[in-house]
Amino acid sequence: MISELRIRGLGVIGEAEVSFGPGLTVVTGETGAGKTMVLTGLGLIMGEKADAGVVRTGAPSAEVDGEWLLGRERVPDVLRQLDEAGAHVEDQAGMAVVLLGRTVAPEGRSKAFAGGRSVPAGTLALITDGLIAVHGQADQALLREARQQRELLDRFGGSPLAECRASYAGSWTRWRALDADLRSLVERRQDIEREAALLRHGIAEIAAVAPEPGEDDGLKSRATVLAHATDLLAEIGTARALLAGDDDASGTSAADAIGQARRAIDRAAGLDPALAELRDRLDVAAAALGEVSSDLGGYAAGIDADPAQLAGVEDRRQLIAGLKRRYGPGLDDVLAWWQSAQRTVEDADGADARIDELTAQEASARADALAKAATLTAARAEAGQRFAVAVTAELRALAMADAEVQVDVRTQEDPRAFTSDGADAVALLLRPHAGSEPRPLAKGASGGELSRIMLAIEVVLAGVHSVPTFVFDEVDAGIGGKVAVEVGRRLSRLARTAQVIVVTHLPQVAAFGDRHLVVAKDSDGVVTRASVTEVRGDARVRELVRMLSGLEDSEAGARHAEELLALAAGERG
Repeated sequence: MISELRIRGLGVIGEAEVSFGPGLTVVTGETGAGKTMVLTGLGLIMGEKADAGVVRTGAPSAEVDGEWLLGRERVPDVLRQLDEAGAHVEDQAGMAVVLLGRTVAPEGRSKAFAGGRSVPAGTLALITDGLIAVHGQADQALLREARQQRELLDRFGGSPLAECRASYAGSWTRWRALDADLRSLVERRQDIEREAALLRHGIAEIAAVAPEPGEDDGLKSRATVLAHATDLLAEIGTARALLAGDDDASGTSAADAIGQARRAIDRAAGLDPALAELRDRLDVAAAALGEVSSDLGGYAAGIDADPAQLAGVEDRRQLIAGLKRRYGPGLDDVLAWWQSAQRTVEDADGADARIDELTAQEASARADALAKAATLTAARAEAGQRFAVAVTAELRALAMADAEVQVDVRTQEDPRAFTSDGADAVALLLRPHAGSEPRPLAKGASGGELSRIMLAIEVVLAGVHSVPTFVFDEVDAGIGGKVAVEVGRRLSRLARTAQVIVVTHLPQVAAFGDRHLVVAKDSDGVVTRASVTEVRGDARVRELVRMLSGLEDSEAGARHAEELLALAAGERG
């Protein structure tokens, strides 16, 4: 439950601390006293959109902090989300304690906090979704919407219905994906075939040449060698003669010079053995010269000065250059285009087989989705019957003795009209009087009736909903008298299993509170720390008298207020 709410610089509230407790807490006060700002503060903590207009004029920012006491076994998912967000959670007598907060700057920017850790506002929304449910007159308007009615039914259905819905959603997603792939392939088949026909010409042209990676660079080097074969052979011959000599050499070769030097050092080594190491190094040099000379001979043997060979190389270079102009710019680009084109043609050639395969898969997925949609519909229909009976019983306790709620679950005939939520259109119908025809809530319920229907639904859902705190903002609007007493009674019963906070103008409802808070402005029109007070005893009677008649000193009003409090106390036992 939420134990405390601290507000600074929010609307008419300069600074206020609001303490809550278990059971039913009622919040009352004059119109414009700031009760709505308390709910606005809760909304900010719940991740709602920040509005610069909520910042009090002259305040540096609006700040809201809420302290929650969490039962570890009741809200394990919330505690997991807090842990994932890195929030600091304290332990207090076996309860988890966490502080959630939000600040809003005058220009509208906001910051959110969870357990001392900065988090996105969306994270606050996820966390508080499992902690608190707020209902106001806007929710009554939502109650008229078909989607909201289906969501209420699904919540009532609990885990079994949720499992049916999740299973169906997975099948529906797979079916729609396969159907989209199939339709796309069928629509594109002619385009693919036309593209493949054009690609086949290029594929054949490249295949005829069959270039290898890097071949253009190799051919360029080969052409240079063949074009200068005579000069290369002459230079290599000269180099070999200088290194090793030949039959026509008239000078001393490098090999002869090294041999003479080696013999001289060998003789010297006979006198000084230390020179033997230099002699060995000359042996290595002589061997290296021999290898270079041999390699030059091999290179020369590979040079062919035949003009026909050069012409063949140049012809192939021209073929590759033509491919590069059409499919390049580089040879690597040509080869990449070739591979890509071959894959496209293979896909085109296999399009019919792929269409047949996708058709079979789509039919199987469609049948699976339809079967699970039927299961979901049956689960909703069964839950709808129980939901209608339970809500009708609550309405009769709320002074709508002849009213009956019905749940109409209708299945869409066209499977393509199904959504991820199922095949069903759910409508809540109200028969306000015996003998009248059931009509949709959007057409057949007044504002006061919607208030009671919303409350009845929440009482019914309390048994299956894990949210520990409910907040009602003037859901008693448009009702009074005996009906108001019944509303107070139902809220009190709801508070036996959850924390309930109610903002109300009705004394009949306020009398049922386990805790009664009054919000008031000071003489300057500002709600301050001392302006939110808990009233008990005579002070509470005076507040109820004000709500009853506006005459705080009315003796008749006081007797009526005491009678209401006695009635409420008797109900609580």
